[in-house]
Amino acid sequence: MPPVETQIVSRELSEFLQSPDDLLKIATFRKKLAKEKASIDAKLKSGVKDQLDSTREGLKKLFGTRSNVQAIRDEMAGIDRACQETNKDVKMLDQISRVSVVHRNFAQTEEIVHNLMDLHSRLTVVSKQLDDDSKDILGPAPNLLSIHFQLNRLEAFRNQINHQAKTASADARNILARLLDPLAKELEKFDQYLWELTRNILPIVRAGNGSVIVRLVKIVEVEGREDEKVCPRFVHPVVFHSISQRYFSQAIAIKVVKKAGRLDASSKFKSILANARKIKHYRPTMMDKIRQSVKDAFTQAYEQDKRNPAAFLEALNKWMWKDIVRIKSGVVPLFPPDYNIWNIYIKQYHKSLDETLRRIVDDAPDAAFLLTLHAWLKEYRESMEDMEVDLELIQPPLLEGKDQSLIDDYLALIVKKLDEWTKNAVRTDVQTFRTRDKPPELDADNLYGLDGTVLMFEIINQQIAVAIESGQGTILAQVVTECSRVMRSNQELWTKTIDSEYKRHVEKPDEAPGGLVEYVIAVANDQFRSADFAAALSERLEARVSGKYKTTIVERLNDAIEGYLDVTKKCTQTLIDTIFNDLKPAIKQFFTPMWYDGVMDQVVETMRDHTNDHKAYLNPSLLELLVADLLDTFLITYLNALARASKLRMPQAADRIRDDISDVFTLFSSLKPAKEVEDQFDVIEMILALLTASKSLVFLSYWPFAQKHGPNFAFTEALMKARDDLNRSEVSEVMDSVKRKVKEEKLGDPEAPTIMKKINVSQGGISGFLGL
Repeated sequence: MPPVETQIVSRELSEFLQSPDDLLKIATFRKKLAKEKASIDAKLKSGVKDQLDSTREGLKKLFGTRSNVQAIRDEMAGIDRACQETNKDVKMLDQISRVSVVHRNFAQTEEIVHNLMDLHSRLTVVSKQLDDDSKDILGPAPNLLSIHFQLNRLEAFRNQINHQAKTASADARNILARLLDPLAKELEKFDQYLWELTRNILPIVRAGNGSVIVRLVKIVEVEGREDEKVCPRFVHPVVFHSISQRYFSQAIAIKVVKKAGRLDASSKFKSILANARKIKHYRPTMMDKIRQSVKDAFTQAYEQDKRNPAAFLEALNKWMWKDIVRIKSGVVPLFPPDYNIWNIYIKQYHKSLDETLRRIVDDAPDAAFLLTLHAWLKEYRESMEDMEVDLELIQPPLLEGKDQSLIDDYLALIVKKLDEWTKNAVRTDVQTFRTRDKPPELDADNLYGLDGTVLMFEIINQQIAVAIESGQGTILAQVVTECSRVMRSNQELWTKTIDSEYKRHVEKPDEAPGGLVEYVIAVANDQFRSADFAAALSERLEARVSGKYKTTIVERLNDAIEGYLDVTKKCTQTLIDTIFNDLKPAIKQFFTPMWYDGVMDQVVETMRDHTNDHKAYLNPSLLELLVADLLDTFLITYLNALARASKLRMPQAADRIRDDISDVFTLFSSLKPAKEVEDQFDVIEMILALLTASKSLVFLSYWPFAQKHGPNFAFTEALMKARDDLNRSEVSEVMDSVKRKVKEEKLGDPEAPTIMKKINVSQGGISGFLGL
């Protein structure tokens, strides 16, 4: 490949392959380029065919012209010989010719005088007929041919007299112009009426006045023949050869005879020059007016629904196809076959439709319309095929055949709008969350909530509903993917916001606004409700799509659901963190000398106050999760503090633990079933048995604990060392016995981790666990 072509190919490839992910789109690019190549090949093939036909036709005309010229030469030679023989045989031929000319001039002068005298009355009749027919543009126009006939004769008279007046004085020509001015106005008025009829061909046919169109075509044909007489180069190619020899012969005859100085002979041809007719081009003008009428119809439809392109398409389905059917059945039979009126109409409808759709697409319509248009283009091609329209007449395809670009534009617009709308909605909620200058809103269930979630899912449901209407699984899957991406993005934003606001609440309580708990509850409710929305959406869509796209849709929505539940979990954990942040002073006293005096009342009351507040405005399902996590957190905190206790006064420590657990059990029994609370406090009972067992019986208490929670040597040793009723050697004996038994029984950790897996005895002091 030459270097220049290599550079071009490289540049084109670089536009398509801008990132590694684009390699996955190579098949799509290949199909797109193949479609574009096929379209260009079709255009080139059609252009080459037209060019070859034109060249072939031109060659035929050249050969025919050469034959005509030779025939004219032979005829002119014969005329020249006849003239010479006549001059020799007939004496006084020049005088006879002059007398003939004088006689003809007298006759013409008399005719001109009579025509000028009758001009006003004839124009009056024609004007009245024209006014009568013009009153109703839809017909029946009974005087159309009569008007044209009269005006055609008057126009021929005007052309003749204007030609003869070329040698007259300026004053005479001015007088003549004033006399003929009413005729010029009537001719202009008639032309306007003709073209108005042309622009209303379809309404006229619908009104049942097809004969008007027949008469209109007849007038165009007559004017075309008159144009041919004046200038044969305007002759339609179909009839060119039938008239070329006759008119070219006349023109050349005049020139040859004048050169020979034969006045009497050249005068015979003056009548041809006297008809100084202006070429009217009625037929091409008629075609232009027909095309313009189609353009005007599309322009009017566009302007009527300019702000509602969907309504434009809906209206288009009503009138455009009716027009095309009427053209095929009612208009085409009224025109001669060589007019190709069907082709002209179809090409112009296709062209005007393409121009209008481009205007609509350039105006950046909404995403729903892009999908509607994509489906409509497919229906358009199918409808044209059903009507047996030659596909060459609807080339190039609408929007250059770039139907897929509509989908790309739709998805790009969806991404843009989803990002814009949801960010605005969520950003408003986030800003409200950060300022917290008023309490959160209450929903219909009297629970805290925010407005953005409902708005966001309304937007998502709207876009998915539009995608469903497209009937294409790939579009629906892509829209769901984008919606899932937006949901995940918002979830990340909420996670970061909650973290930052909780950090501000803890580190700078004086600067942070109040109401953090209330707003965290509101976010938790919204995220939990969003998970329900997403689950319902997944269930609804799963029943609508095939297995090819079902997996993608379900996976994306499951990702979103998990994300919402993660944020919900983040909220409930933040609520628990807030509670334990308030409990820091009391927790610091666990298993210290002050603990023996009782600090659990403060802890229990604090947790009760918070849970009562949560119960009023938190979703009941979330409240259950919150209570379960709160109890787990309390037990972990309590056991961690116990594991790090440096000294336990026995048996007072055991009594104090029993009292603490009794208070906490009472609290949580009011929040969840007592049996579930008992099961969770079972580990405390086992640990109490270890604490209160004598040195010789510790093993008996340890073994059930180890079987359920695993060996936990570090925790057990820390607990034994903290007991003030055991010395170092006794602790060693106890640990040696339990380790030996565990080794003999090959006891390991349980398959399912228990709460003891979360107990950390590696750091000294409770502050290591609480971050104090």
